[in-house]
Amino acid sequence: MAAFAPEGNQDAQLGGRGSDLGAGGWEESGVRRPILLVDIDGPLNPYAAKPTRRPAGYSTFRWMTPYWAESERRRLDALGELRKRVRPLRVWLNPGHGPALTALPYDLVWATSWEHAANEYVGPAIGLPELPVIEWVPGSESPRPADGLFWKTPQIVEWARGRPFAWIDDLITERDADWVREHHAGPALLHRIDPRIGLTAEDFATLAEWALGLG
Repeated sequence: MAAFAPEGNQDAQLGGRGSDLGAGGWEESGVRRPILLVDIDGPLNPYAAKPTRRPAGYSTFRWMTPYWAESERRRLDALGELRKRVRPLRVWLNPGHGPALTALPYDLVWATSWEHAANEYVGPAIGLPELPVIEWVPGSESPRPADGLFWKTPQIVEWARGRPFAWIDDLITERDADWVREHHAGPALLHRIDPRIGLTAEDFATLAEWALGLG
């Protein structure tokens, strides 16, 4: 797992397009803890693990989310398999991750392509309360462009508006850390999670140490 901690102005803030509680709301409430931006596929769902061997400590869920059903239907139609049934999405989740996340000194926010389905499916399965959600610009999901910047990165920085944040995702690279360093006003930890393994005790320790080190 790789952690990229951009150096720069020490006044990072995080605010929100499409969230239940944006930066303004947090600031007005007087809460100044950093934010932990949580991706699902990779950190919570180790989708790249061996498909025939469920990781130890994980439970299997099979869900037909609207996003999955629509994307799979498009894929099958493009292959000419119009009559083939869409199979539910298999997800591996560790029920211990919910309590471990809520024990961290952060305010949790979903930063996942699941968007609000994260609160409907994943949160209850691992014991998380309903969390604020970043809603991505429609149509922004795309392969990594020639410059190597992850499509989530500019939207997260725009969403940030100065509040300190850590971000766990399986697709973070040094290019994203450089971009955050140049465009984000304050402290940020970009922590890549291996999608073959998911979150580990080491990752939780790294996240806790970084947040507590902010003072």
